[in-house]
Amino acid sequence: MSSELKVDNISEKTSGNGVALSNSIRLKSYTTSEINALTGMSAGDTVYDSDLGTLKVYNGTSWNAMSDSTFEFTVESLVIAGGGGGARNGYIGGGQYRYAGGGGAGGYRNSYASEASGRSSSGESTLTLFPSTTYTVTVGAGGAAGYEDTFDNTSAQRGSDSQFNTVVSDGGGGGKGHRGASPHTSADRTDGGSGGGNGVSTGTSNQGYDGGTAGNRCGSGGGGAGGAGANAVDTTTCGAGGVGLSSSIDGIATYRAGGGGGGGTGSAGAGGNGGGGSGHAGSTGTGTAGTANTGGGGGGGNMAAGGTGGSGVVILRYPNDRTITLSAGLTGTTSNVSSSKVTTITAGTGTVSWT
Repeated sequence: MSSELKVDNISEKTSGNGVALSNSIRLKSYTTSEINALTGMSAGDTVYDSDLGTLKVYNGTSWNAMSDSTFEFTVESLVIAGGGGGARNGYIGGGQYRYAGGGGAGGYRNSYASEASGRSSSGESTLTLFPSTTYTVTVGAGGAAGYEDTFDNTSAQRGSDSQFNTVVSDGGGGGKGHRGASPHTSADRTDGGSGGGNGVSTGTSNQGYDGGTAGNRCGSGGGGAGGAGANAVDTTTCGAGGVGLSSSIDGIATYRAGGGGGGGTGSAGAGGNGGGGSGHAGSTGTGTAGTANTGGGGGGGNMAAGGTGGSGVVILRYPNDRTITLSAGLTGTTSNVSSSKVTTITAGTGTVSWT
């Protein structure tokens, strides 16, 4: 009897529907949905998930991936929060006036190409994502305007935060409507992605600039993503809103996240380039609202309400071989730009995923 063990070579091929051993092992390939619909499995059955690029093994109860997806891809994003509302200017009795600061722009975080992020900082890192995984998206609303009710100021409101996955941009600070002759105290601060006008208010690091300081009877500008709000000059010139930043993530160079202009006596403060609303001055009138989906701050009003802040936006740029799905609750559009796809989400809260 020979003591040698002889092993034959296996060259079976089954047109991709079974095991084919030549230089590799070919397992049956299914999409994730097809795998979840399979019946009659036994523990140990193994298939290839063509959506995720990984093996899955059935343990007798459920299918389990043997690794993370091997089909990771990169997403560039521009995430802008809602802008802050503008305040109200006017005489409130007892020799006191209210100073109508412009709203600060929503926080601005950008990872597209070599473009700047807010406060003129370096662009952020792109995100590496995986197919068939859900990621949270929220588009922040603009802050409500400040107004007067029986000489009792209702403060302008901060804008709401925007989010894409781990990237969160802070809502813009509301413009301050301050009583009295000394508006520059800690009680007047309206911090945010960019600071609101009048309250020595600061913007968030890497998101936006500070708001300006008030003059006598005239409000200052709210901060923008690319520049600080201008200070007011007593009774003559209200401060302009800080300038926003330009991005071409969607294929068109567009300024966004400008601060709102101050309102009051004298000349009105202009809204910052990038959707900031203009203030109103000289005669009774409301401030101009920040432009929707720019995160622009609202302008300050004179003897009337300020302008509401502009809503934010989330813009995603990714490889054109990917298909995005937006959950219920999100509003957005997708277009082809060069060799990429760009999805612009303009409202709502929900999730996105890709195949």
